[in-house]
Amino acid sequence: MTDRPIALTCGEPAGVGLEIAEKAWSALRSELTFFLIADPDHLPGSVPVQLIDDPADAIAVMAQALPIMAHPFAAPRTPGRAAPQNAEGVIDVIAQAVDLAMSEQVCAICTLPIHKKALKDGADFAYPGHTEYLADLGNVERVVMMLASDQLRVVPATIHIPLSEVPSAFTQEVLEDTIRITAKGLQDQCGVAAPRIAIAGLNPHAGEGGAMGHEDATVIAPVITKLRAEGFDLASPLPADTMFHAAARARYDVAICAYHDQALIPIKTLDFDGGVNVTLGLPFIRTSPDHGTAFDIAGTGQANPSSTIAALRMARQMAQSA
Repeated sequence: MTDRPIALTCGEPAGVGLEIAEKAWSALRSELTFFLIADPDHLPGSVPVQLIDDPADAIAVMAQALPIMAHPFAAPRTPGRAAPQNAEGVIDVIAQAVDLAMSEQVCAICTLPIHKKALKDGADFAYPGHTEYLADLGNVERVVMMLASDQLRVVPATIHIPLSEVPSAFTQEVLEDTIRITAKGLQDQCGVAAPRIAIAGLNPHAGEGGAMGHEDATVIAPVITKLRAEGFDLASPLPADTMFHAAARARYDVAICAYHDQALIPIKTLDFDGGVNVTLGLPFIRTSPDHGTAFDIAGTGQANPSSTIAALRMARQMAQSA
């Protein structure tokens, strides 16, 4: 699969994504091949670029210039200020990348950050975010968000909901689906033949025998018993405050957590700049930097490309493993 390039989508033009794309090309030009789908007029212009018509053309171009597959947008780029007229273009670029992945013209997709409010305001975007839109384009009902770095992989079973809603949303069905999708994704796309999966308890001390909540015994434990009988390697439920130090991390390949911050705090503490967002369960490989559009520093040259560089490298590694 790695004889094909990676498609990098432009994301919100007013954010830092295009600046980071140029920096990523400078860092990776002799290491791997990707091309950017964007409006060439939006590029900051700090590196040489070359237009391509076919993804395969990126291979010959990459060493000399950033390959660009042109997708014209309705309005100019103003760093830090999203133009509503460009919302449709952002959405169409994502769809174009998925078409290229589904037709096997690219080995993976890496997506630069979008701004959900800008898409809602400018194009009545009907999805909570990137991941849900990609799932719809890929014709799958449920996907899993995994945050990954060299030190840790984490999966939140529930994501962007208030903490007060987590206990009702964190059901046996949700947990079982999350485990199954995560295990398959690690096997099929990450080269982990027999994934060791740790499950974080919902409550402090994993409920401490019911003294601090019953969900760990009534929701998590039955799922683990069922899936262990099918051959899954599961450790659970583990107290979340003791499962992320180095010795504990060495005992599992991925940690599934009950809610957003339980998963993201440890990985962002360990590797804030190098964490990568991976979507498991799609019919194609998708990675993304683990940060937003950063309107406050857009156009200043301060944007750190580390997460995007890591995301592109991880996309290539996953393509090699698939």
